[in-house]
Amino acid sequence: MEVLVTGANRGIGAALRAAFQARGDTVWATRRDAGDAAGWFHLDVADPASVAALAASLAGRPLDLLVCNAGVYLDRDDWLAEGYPAAAWAETFAVNVTGVFLTIQALLPNLRAARGRIAIIGSRMGSDARAPGGSYIYRASKAAVLNLGRNLAADLRPDGIALGVYHPGWVTTEIGGPGAQIAPDASARDLLRRFDALSLTTSGCFESHDGTPIPF
Repeated sequence: MEVLVTGANRGIGAALRAAFQARGDTVWATRRDAGDAAGWFHLDVADPASVAALAASLAGRPLDLLVCNAGVYLDRDDWLAEGYPAAAWAETFAVNVTGVFLTIQALLPNLRAARGRIAIIGSRMGSDARAPGGSYIYRASKAAVLNLGRNLAADLRPDGIALGVYHPGWVTTEIGGPGAQIAPDASARDLLRRFDALSLTTSGCFESHDGTPIPF
């Protein structure tokens, strides 16, 4: 299987890349500081020119699975009275929402060539049914990308392209922090099972890494 994972240099992305490689899939991975590193593509999902350059590099290559993993969490320690600056809103949405859309849009020819699938790494923090407060920017961006994913699933169905949105769990990464509940490699193993099960029948799903449906 030909797979592309964005933001694969650390955390969940790195664990996903390793899991795909371990089972023999061909993995194309992206990072913002790729330079001339073998096996890596440079990609800044918030930069349309960077996305276009990636698409040009992959022109003509069928893509079985696109994993949109690149993301940021900039407002973890912000407080309502004085946090959440406008610049953090703009950067977060540029990466977590617009970047996902631009990447999918640019790689549609590759996905159509293979009748491929798309997995968006979202978060249960984007669920409207779960609103305990705080982290307004991150929560809003994950709610937006969930809405984006479900609408794309509807529009891509005629092309035979299935799309799912997945919560990886509370993972011990830079974003999840040291007090998280699940290791990256365990999350990645679970997520691969979810990706393998994704089909047009389940397209538009919002699931946890263990397969539990998450309310929208």
